[in-house]
Amino acid sequence: MTNFLRKIAPQFLINWYHLSLSFLGAFFYRFPSRKLIVIGVTGTNGKSTVVDLTSKILEEAGEKVCSLSSIRFKIGNKEFVNDLKMTMPGRFRIQKFLRKAVDSGCHYAILEVTSEGIKQHRHKFINFSVAAFTNLTPEHIETHGSFEKYKEAKGKLFEATKKTHILNLDDENTEYFWRFPADFKIGYGINLEQNFKVSETIKAEKAIVSQEGIEFKVSNQNFKINLLGFFNIYNCLTAIAIARSHNISLEICKKALEKVSGVPGRMEEIISVPFKVFVDYAFTPNALEKVYQTLKNNFKPKRLICVLGAAGGGRDKWKRPVLGKLAADNCDEIIVTNEDPYDEDPLEIINQVAQGTAGKAKKIPDRREAIKNALKTASGGDIVIITGKGCETSIAEKGKKIPWDDREVAREEFQRLTNNR
Repeated sequence: MTNFLRKIAPQFLINWYHLSLSFLGAFFYRFPSRKLIVIGVTGTNGKSTVVDLTSKILEEAGEKVCSLSSIRFKIGNKEFVNDLKMTMPGRFRIQKFLRKAVDSGCHYAILEVTSEGIKQHRHKFINFSVAAFTNLTPEHIETHGSFEKYKEAKGKLFEATKKTHILNLDDENTEYFWRFPADFKIGYGINLEQNFKVSETIKAEKAIVSQEGIEFKVSNQNFKINLLGFFNIYNCLTAIAIARSHNISLEICKKALEKVSGVPGRMEEIISVPFKVFVDYAFTPNALEKVYQTLKNNFKPKRLICVLGAAGGGRDKWKRPVLGKLAADNCDEIIVTNEDPYDEDPLEIINQVAQGTAGKAKKIPDRREAIKNALKTASGGDIVIITGKGCETSIAEKGKKIPWDDREVAREEFQRLTNNR
C-alpha cells in the first residue's frame, strides 16, 4: 500500500512529507544538534571507515563522541550494531540518537550521510559544522535518475554546511563540491594535481602499501597503520583533515590511527591458515575492483576465489553484469550467490551478475552453500574473498530480515571442513 501511494503521489507532496517529518523529529527532541559539533561524511565509498577513524582520533584527543554509520551506532563507550539495513536512519530515530548523545555529554557527532537520506531530507534540521567528501563513482543511479542528480544530492550536504568543508582533491568530481561556499576548506590527497584554493592541504607522501598495512608521511609525521589497501590511505587522510579542522595535532592523529587494528567487515581477515579468507562490504564496481586489486597486488595469491552477488529491490540493476565482469577479470574462481534480494527473484539477480562473467561463474543461490563451496575449493596459498555484506547482520528477502553474518558463517563452515578432514 505504501509503495502504491508513493507511485501515485506528486513529488512535491512526497518532499513535503519527508521535510515535515524532519522538522517534527528535530522539534520533538528539542533540536539536539545545536549542542553538538556535527560532522557529516558523504561520498560513494569509504564513509563508514572514515566515521570510525575520525571517532578514534577525537577520542584520543580526549573528546566524548557519538557516531552513526552502516556499521554501528556509538555513544561514548556504548555501541549498538546497525541492523536496520539503512545507513542513515529515519528522522525521528536520528534525532533521538542525537538527543541521547547530548544527554550523555557528547561533544562531537559524526554521521555517515547518504544520498538516499539527503533525498528524503533526513539531513535537514541537523546543524552540520563539517561536511567531508570521500569520492564519487556511479551509484543509486536508478533512484536518482542520473549520475548528475546523484552528485547534486550529495552536494546538498555541502550547501547546508557553511563552516568547514573537507575535500578529496584527487577525485575528479571535487570541483563541484568545492564551489559551495564555506568559512574554511581543507583539501587532502596524494597526487594533488588539481589546483583548488583551500585553507589548508593535507598531503600524503612516500605512500607504501603491503600485506602488513599502509604507510605514508604527512608533514613531519610518519604513519604506519594496520589497514589494507591504497584506498585506506585516502580514508585516513579524510579523518586527519577533519581532525586538523579542529586543531587536533598530527601527533594525536598518528597515535590514534596506529592503534586501529581494522574496521568490521572492511577488508577483514577472518581466516589466516592454511589459506586466507577476507570479508568486505564492497558492492559498487569501484569498491569491488579496489578490493580485488589490493588482494592480488599485495598478497599475490595462487588463486583468488571470489564469492559475490548483488542487492535487489530495484537497486542499480545496471551494475550487476558489471560486477560479474570485474570478477571475471580478477578472479580465478567465481561463485555468484544470493545477497539481499528484497522483493526480487534471487535467481534473476544471480543470472544478471553471472551474465557478466562470460560463463566463468558457478551459480549457488544458497549463500551458506556458496561460502562452503569456496572454502572447499581453496588450498594453501589461495585467498577467498566474500563481498557485498561485510558485517551486516541479516539478509533482506521478501519483507523479512533473515539473521546472517558472512564472518560467522565462514568460520562455522571452515570449522566443519577442518573437523571432517
